[in-house]
Parts: sequence; C-alpha cells; structure tokens
Amino acid sequence: METKNWTIDIQITEDDTDSNTLARAVLTSPDGKRHESVGLARRNPSDRPVPQIGDELAAGRALMDLADKLIGEAAEDVAQFSGTAH
Repeated sequence: METKNWTIDIQITEDDTDSNTLARAVLTSPDGKRHESVGLARRNPSDRPVPQIGDELAAGRALMDLADKLIGEAAEDVAQFSGTAH
C-alpha cells in the first residue's frame, strides 16, 4: 500500500484592531499542483477581542473552501475519465 502525505500551510493575518482575521490555506499536491483558498472572520464591534476565535473561524472557512474546491476538481476528473464531461 502506498502512503501519500499532503501538507496544508495556513497563514493567518489579523488587522491591528483584531476586528478582521484572514486565513490563507495552501495545499501543494505531490504532482506540484497548487490549491489555495481564503477564509475571513470579522468580529462584531460589541464583542470583546478574542483572537483565537477569529483564527479558528477564518482557518475553518479557508479549509471548507479548499475542501469544496478539491471535491469539485475530483468530480470534474471523474467525468473526464469516464467520458461524461461536457
């Protein structure tokens, strides 16, 4: 059995007021193909700043978007290899 290791790098950036958090998730597959997604979290001005929550939300959103992209790409590949692509 072959084992493959895919690594996702997540970079998180917060603005100076901890109001906006941006996460960028980047996956480079073993064949060199690069997949990138972004997630954003915004703090309600009436909430106290808890940077960890913004990090978790932004990273989670970036990973969900990345998952959607990978599943979509796999579906396109299946269609192409099965001869049903349009």
